[in-house]
Amino acid sequence: MSQAKSGDTVRIHYTGKLNDGTQFDSSSGREPLEFALGSGQVIPGFDNAVDGMKVGDSKTVTIPPEQAYGQKHEQLVQEVPKSALPPELKPEVGMQLQSQAPDGQTMQLMVTEVADETITVDGNHPLAGQDLTFDIELVEIADDGPSIIVKP
Repeated sequence: MSQAKSGDTVRIHYTGKLNDGTQFDSSSGREPLEFALGSGQVIPGFDNAVDGMKVGDSKTVTIPPEQAYGQKHEQLVQEVPKSALPPELKPEVGMQLQSQAPDGQTMQLMVTEVADETITVDGNHPLAGQDLTFDIELVEIADDGPSIIVKP
């Protein structure tokens, strides 16, 4: 039986949990997650965990922040005056906002605090700075081999 290797298209079922046991994502009740191994479609630690698995294998891995969403950067947490927001916007904790960075890139921000005159936004990924534990089951390695065409 072949092992998953870089370049293979794999299908996996997974459940992701934080250190305190809180589940943050799962493929349970959905189609398996499909991705090309080694292509950068998933976090590096997840790629590494699936590499070498065989169909039917299951494992539990803990991925450190450096192999996931990185460390939390305090410079990405900022206080913004409410006057800088569109007047129709009513900010709430947990609300997602977008901002234009000076270099033109769009940044995703989450409102983490709402005060009378200001809001606090966080540009870090919500899972930054955390160890992530995944239960992974390899369901399928897609056959991406060369096609054989038989001519009459």
